[in-house]
Amino acid sequence: MFSKEESRQIKQLFWTSFGKSFPTKWILYNTKIKGFSFKFYFDNKSAHVSLDLEDDLENRINYWEKLQQVKSILTTDFLPDAIFEEEYYLDNGKEISRIYVPLGYKVSIHNKNTWQEVMVFLNEKMSAFEAFYYEYEDFIKA
Repeated sequence: MFSKEESRQIKQLFWTSFGKSFPTKWILYNTKIKGFSFKFYFDNKSAHVSLDLEDDLENRINYWEKLQQVKSILTTDFLPDAIFEEEYYLDNGKEISRIYVPLGYKVSIHNKNTWQEVMVFLNEKMSAFEAFYYEYEDFIKA
């Protein structure tokens, strides 16, 4: 078991190592669309990459509908294992809409033996998400 401080340090080391191993300038929060962001996630049980819609309900619905129109393209050409959840609840109870790709098996940020495979997964899936976004950015923003 790790103390909170040890856990924080391990997480920081993972993300620093990931940045050094894959020195990419990710779009993440800088999509220039309010409430439309890409996220990496890795904790004690799982890892995933997601596209989160967190703005007010009207904007969430608007962007969700646009993403539904290109869903087949996203799942055919970019991320066949993407999961679409129009109503997704965060741990804090906030409702968002999310499209995400889970790693598919249990991993832990506290187990350094899984770090490399998680880094490769995060890099591949976020690259695919970003390629999709850049291809359909004008459509999504319209």
